[in-house]
Amino acid sequence: MKRIWKKFACMLSVLVCVCALSACGGTKEADAEIDGQMKTILITTAQGLSEAVVVVTDEELENYKNSGDDFTKGVMEAWETAKDELGESAEFGEPQVSRDGTGFEVLVPAKFKKADAEFIYAFDRMGSPTSLTINVNYSMAENMKRAGMNTLMGIGIVFCMLIFLSFIISLFRLIPDPEKKKQASAPAPVPAPAASAPAVVEAPKDDTELIAVITAAIAAAEGTSPDGFVVRSIRKVNRRKW
Repeated sequence: MKRIWKKFACMLSVLVCVCALSACGGTKEADAEIDGQMKTILITTAQGLSEAVVVVTDEELENYKNSGDDFTKGVMEAWETAKDELGESAEFGEPQVSRDGTGFEVLVPAKFKKADAEFIYAFDRMGSPTSLTINVNYSMAENMKRAGMNTLMGIGIVFCMLIFLSFIISLFRLIPDPEKKKQASAPAPVPAPAASAPAVVEAPKDDTELIAVITAAIAAAEGTSPDGFVVRSIRKVNRRKW
């Protein structure tokens, strides 16, 4: 059992030593890449470029933008975007050099009248600058102000769009409806004739009593019996008065 623990302790010690040596070797190798003359060149170049950029006039800026060099044009465009937000009176801090893939990155902190900023330069492995990025560090009050302005702008845009949509929808009533136009031009339907009332059939009058009275009157006038008379029809005689 003791032998097993001894072997385990030895193996653990060997692993610790190997890791420590690897870490030391990696640190030395990384330091060697950015140490010495290359590091000095990177810092000097970044500082010189930063000090030269902040004193460029508007006329010189336009000339540099039209120079045709991609790096110079990119530097001038980055400074043109950030200069109004930073102001003047630049004060640069200690540059920080780091490895960036196959090249290098140099960060130069700067303090301006309105805000702080970071000039971040990218260099290739030969030490030539390739690009510049200027990051403006806004204060908490400035960030809150910008957030409020963005919120107001967003709400304003939404309300403008709603008003515009309401206006478009209100114009729909001016568009003629083809269905209503067809209905207006169609002939009016002819009303169905009213059902005629059924003819009233008069029930035949019962003239039996009238015939009996007339027969009796005639028989009395003739002095005979009414049995010998047969009344076949009764007709009204129109007598004109002259």
